[in-house]
Amino acid sequence: MIKNEIVELEILDLASDGNGVGRVDGQAVFVPFTLPGDRIRARIAKLQKNFAFGILTELIEPGAGRIKPDCPAFGRCGGCALRQISYKGELTAKTKFVQDAFDRIGGFSVSAAPCLASPSADRYRNKVQYPLATSPDGRVFAGFYAPRSHRVIACSDCLLQPKLLNEIADFLCGLFTEYGISTYDETSGKGLLRHLYLRHAEKSGAVMACIVINGTKLPREEEIARRLQEAFPAVCTLLLNFNTENTNVILGPRQKVLFGNGLLEDTLCGVPVALSPFSFYQVNTAGAEQLYGVAKQFAEPKPEDLLLDLYCGAGTIGLSMSDAVGRLIGVEIVPAAVESAKKAAAQMGVNADFFCADAGAAAAKLADEGLQPSLIVLDPPRKGCDRKTIDAVLQMSPARVVMVSCNAATAARDARLLAQGGYQLRRLQPVDLFPRTRHVEAVLLLTRNEQSDFTVK
Repeated sequence: MIKNEIVELEILDLASDGNGVGRVDGQAVFVPFTLPGDRIRARIAKLQKNFAFGILTELIEPGAGRIKPDCPAFGRCGGCALRQISYKGELTAKTKFVQDAFDRIGGFSVSAAPCLASPSADRYRNKVQYPLATSPDGRVFAGFYAPRSHRVIACSDCLLQPKLLNEIADFLCGLFTEYGISTYDETSGKGLLRHLYLRHAEKSGAVMACIVINGTKLPREEEIARRLQEAFPAVCTLLLNFNTENTNVILGPRQKVLFGNGLLEDTLCGVPVALSPFSFYQVNTAGAEQLYGVAKQFAEPKPEDLLLDLYCGAGTIGLSMSDAVGRLIGVEIVPAAVESAKKAAAQMGVNADFFCADAGAAAAKLADEGLQPSLIVLDPPRKGCDRKTIDAVLQMSPARVVMVSCNAATAARDARLLAQGGYQLRRLQPVDLFPRTRHVEAVLLLTRNEQSDFTVK
């Protein structure tokens, strides 16, 4: 193969990044937006020593599970990777993504249960962060980045979030166009409007809006706030966030409130939450309730349990189990999330202590102080747990460890370390919180194995 060569191949599998995988002369070729059974022609866009990346140029014969994508931006926008496959086929693929990681990286012999479907496969996201750009005819528009680029693709009605959020974005872009407000250009560092960030409370229907700007002042901001409130009474608060750095990070460190109190209130698994733009919150509310329900089922919380919730965010997982445990301790590094957890615990009348600290450092300190939780919940970021956290868990030696992970590869790695330290992987449940994308959550149950007969290959 050579770069830009057109090759013909059959797609044999789906990789965990959502790309189809075929072979040419024994070498793997990864092609986005394809699926097993497709016979295709692809242009070789990038050639590595042992594999290549291709771009689909012609679908010769579709695979059995292929459906017609229902979004005109699919294939150009980087939001969805699996809109060409039936949802049943997507769930099968995601089960395999998780199973492959635990076989290959973890070396486990435990079979993953079939992936649980999201309650809704469309319109499920409660948060959207639109980059803003200007069209050749001068219109400000919201969209999403094309794959592996920062080129904004217009998408007037993204199917991943409620219609209301798309309508609010379209309305605000109309105001920005009317008032002649410029959009940010990453190359020059000039222009004002960077992102539009919207959050939706599923239970109440309220919406938080946040305009991210490359500056400290938005022209006509009072008029924009008034017109937004009049057009969309569901918007309970509007904020300006200031990000003047040359960075891919969306939010800057400072913001001001234009109306409302700067917070969005919602309820998840019976736990009240107050969200700022900086707060971590699962983007699929109904799916998260299902996910946390599985975590609670695996944990089997008991009145005598001391539950330690590491990487606890706003405390939702631990607080959702608080009615069944004797005491709850949560650790989270984001100050606003810790304050939200404390407020929720007080509202619920829960015996809980939440600490703002790095999970690994805090866990190590608690272990050295002799804390002996009977149940630990881990909900780490995509990079997984750091080694300090794993070592502290092993030192505290809880009877049960439940992990909720958005990255099967790092979850398998961390589970293997726990298994090597005396734990056995008992249950593995994929849960789909992100339909039509490559992402999938997994819930794990590990129990202390007194016999130390690890089920690790």
